[in-house]
Amino acid sequence: MSRRLILIRHGQTTYNASGRMQGHLDTELSDVGYEQARAAARLLRDQGVVKIVASDLQRARETARVVAESLGLDFSTDPRLRETNLGQWQGKSSAEVDAEFPGARAIWRHDPTWAPPEGESRVDVARRARPVIDELMQEFSGWDDGAVLIVAHGGAISALTCHLLGLDHGQYGILSGLKNTHWSQLTARPDFNPETPVTSLEFTPETVASAQWYFDGWNMGGEVTGDGGADT
Repeated sequence: MSRRLILIRHGQTTYNASGRMQGHLDTELSDVGYEQARAAARLLRDQGVVKIVASDLQRARETARVVAESLGLDFSTDPRLRETNLGQWQGKSSAEVDAEFPGARAIWRHDPTWAPPEGESRVDVARRARPVIDELMQEFSGWDDGAVLIVAHGGAISALTCHLLGLDHGQYGILSGLKNTHWSQLTARPDFNPETPVTSLEFTPETVASAQWYFDGWNMGGEVTGDGGADT
């Protein structure tokens, strides 16, 4: 038995549209963002989504609400799914950051262990968000019958995807930017150990902790009418 995980980025925000970094700032969806959320909901109707969990920041929460209403589901929020805390960079444009911190954005893009001043690194974000998935694996018994949808942020989804796949820190940069309301998709299967052969294809409380994650796709989705660029 396998378990599908879909991690979708929120719709375009007013900050995306103006090219400003958001991080933990609680920004609003733009009109385009709401349209994108409705389009994503149409695409997700055939994905067998049985549970939705979102970041508590309103851009993710509102995207989740639109999708959940379309699918006839409830959703919950978890602050551990928030975007990267960008510290002193939050609210600034890329040009403003480059003027105040020359060369720093390049270091940040290439080194997932590096954090902006008073902020957190991508590795920090991955360690913060990963327990949400692990807890769902342990506690949500209905997962085998469908997909779990996580509604979050581009940077957080990228970091979490890399962590689930067990990538080295140097490999975190292989994923391109995630577009608004596009998603990352992974599948978990019970780990195979030839010394202790699996006697059942279904997950058990003993095997979920050692689940093996497989990468199904990145920037999946469509029907997007506009894109706000980098989520941060």
